[in-house]
Amino acid sequence: MTLPKACIFDLDGVIVDTVPAHFVAWKAMADELNIPFTEVDNEQLKGVSRTESMKRILAMGGMTKSNIEIEEMTTKKNHIYVEIISKMTPDDILPGVVEFLDLLDDNNIAIALGSSSKNAPVILEAVGLAHRFPVSVDGNQIAHSKPHPEVFLLGADRLGLSPSECVVFEDAISGVQAAKRGNFKCVGVGDSTVLSEADVVIPDMKNIDLTIFDNL
Repeated sequence: MTLPKACIFDLDGVIVDTVPAHFVAWKAMADELNIPFTEVDNEQLKGVSRTESMKRILAMGGMTKSNIEIEEMTTKKNHIYVEIISKMTPDDILPGVVEFLDLLDDNNIAIALGSSSKNAPVILEAVGLAHRFPVSVDGNQIAHSKPHPEVFLLGADRLGLSPSECVVFEDAISGVQAAKRGNFKCVGVGDSTVLSEADVVIPDMKNIDLTIFDNL
């Protein structure tokens, strides 16, 4: 079995489930604009930057706003979102995650975070996982959101490794595309029909072991 030297994890949807919090916050903004917004619509915003997400919601309502107005709305959305995620606990860590992180540690496989979210540090602290990610790259440190590979390339660089020595775990198509554009092997976590560009797709993080790397 050939093992990678490191695994780089997306946060939202892989380590913790923040989708409900995003939905509540984005729906609040859509309601304010009288734009219908469903959970299906929310799924389409996975891995998309805050500003681009706001623009997509406005487009759904056939609206345009100035950059200043968009910034005001995204700031308001983020305040709602942060209020929710700041109350997260270790119980919000997705099943199987801690066990898999332990397995990686036991086999001297480095662990890193690669998230476009600017709130990643808040979430990691809230759920008690900050110490598990000695290398953590988030939306505050990058100029380009996924599907640009910057977040993963920066993570690999800080690990002192090449992309070929790392495996990315992602739940969003934009994240999978970012990994592949950066020449990383990628494990998709979620719906195989959505994440078909990944090298391997698993439904969730439950009961996975090192044999997952055999298929890469």
